Amino acid sequence: MAVHGRRPRLRDLFDESPTPHIAHPPHTHHRDFYVATDGSFSHDSGEGGLGVIIETRDGERVTRLSLPDEMPDNNVAEYRALHLGLDVLAARAPVDARVGVLVDHDELAANVNKAVLAGRRTDWRPPRPFSVAAASRNHWRGIRARVAGFGELRAARVRSEQNPAHPLANAPEEYAHVNREPTQCLLPDTAESDETQIPPPSRSDRHVSG
Repeated sequence: MAVHGRRPRLRDLFDESPTPHIAHPPHTHHRDFYVATDGSFSHDSGEGGLGVIIETRDGERVTRLSLPDEMPDNNVAEYRALHLGLDVLAARAPVDARVGVLVDHDELAANVNKAVLAGRRTDWRPPRPFSVAAASRNHWRGIRARVAGFGELRAARVRSEQNPAHPLANAPEEYAHVNREPTQCLLPDTAESDETQIPPPSRSDRHVSG
């Protein structure tokens, strides 16, 4: 359980949250990285934001991002935020990294876990059909490519008020300073690697269909 009065580790939130369509494996804390993302969109202003937090299993912060962005709706914002978070992690993590994802979007968490299950099949078909809005499909293809590129991954669904990326997405002007924080590049108990520039979400279809 998370310790009261302290910043909860993403690992603790992940272990305490449901993973739609896929069961928690034993020793989920043996995951190497945890990624919490959130996307926001205001119908009144037409403005939005993206929030990303990445930690190691030991609770060491790798990076935080809080970026203003333009998108047509909140659904696209959620997919775009996860696409960004996985792109950033992929630039820093080894290809065999085990990853836990935290999002507060039910459909997105379910789709990610269905993509994980589809990757175990020879026909790449999910156990249940994906449900992805047309406007989010470019980002969904990028997410699927990243999911397939890690050693192991699954997504947990958290409530918005529990998601530590939520304030970063909803107030990017207030939290702009987090983008200047030094970024760590390490697995638990390993040395730091060279700095790598943060990439934007890729829009390429890396031979992964929606």
